Amino acid sequence: MSVLSRLKPVAFLLCLTPAAVLAWNFWGVTHDRPEALGADPVRAAEIFTGLWTLRFLAMTLAVTPVRELLGIGALARYRRMLGLFTFFYACVHLSMWVGVDWFFDWRAMGGEVVKHKYILIGMTTFVLLLPLALTSTNAAVRRLGGARWARLHRLVYVCAITGTVHYLWAVKKDTLFPLIYLLVFAALLGFRLWEHYVGPIRLRSRGAGRRRPRSRSSALAGAATTDTRPLGDAK
Repeated sequence: MSVLSRLKPVAFLLCLTPAAVLAWNFWGVTHDRPEALGADPVRAAEIFTGLWTLRFLAMTLAVTPVRELLGIGALARYRRMLGLFTFFYACVHLSMWVGVDWFFDWRAMGGEVVKHKYILIGMTTFVLLLPLALTSTNAAVRRLGGARWARLHRLVYVCAITGTVHYLWAVKKDTLFPLIYLLVFAALLGFRLWEHYVGPIRLRSRGAGRRRPRSRSSALAGAATTDTRPLGDAK
């Protein structure tokens, strides 16, 4: 087992750190630190969870490019975990808006969705994330078949764009950070498109080092089993 594989429980705990920080700050607001989340704690919590949703989405999409560029195959073990943490923070983000901001006033929330386009596209992003989370298991891959599963999970790139547009429209004026996220997601998508249509990009080959020369028959066998991982294998 590689070092990266052994570190996965540590990575899991680190992924929970933003949730722990948020819970600690909420505890402070309700007890002895009313300034813990600023003058508007609910809005601060919504922004905090929304940003971490985008960050985890970026980390999820970055796994394959980093793995391919640096030849670190063990990184693939982290992709599903990061994708599910993306959905987890999206759920917390939505729950803050539904339960804390609007107290489950469905009629008023419906009016807000219709009235504000940034809320509409945010809801669209969550709806698109839902089937990706529900089909993240090995059983779902077997049930759907690899090709259909891969096509479905290409939606993650749509989520990256719509999620960033949600952020951009929500902040209105301070657009620097939303545009940075947009550039990051565009670069990650560009990498996958380049690999799909042009060819692989490698800074370091997997299993670098001296290898024994292969016979012609073994070389042909290796060519027949070349990796055909689909473009949308993002989780």
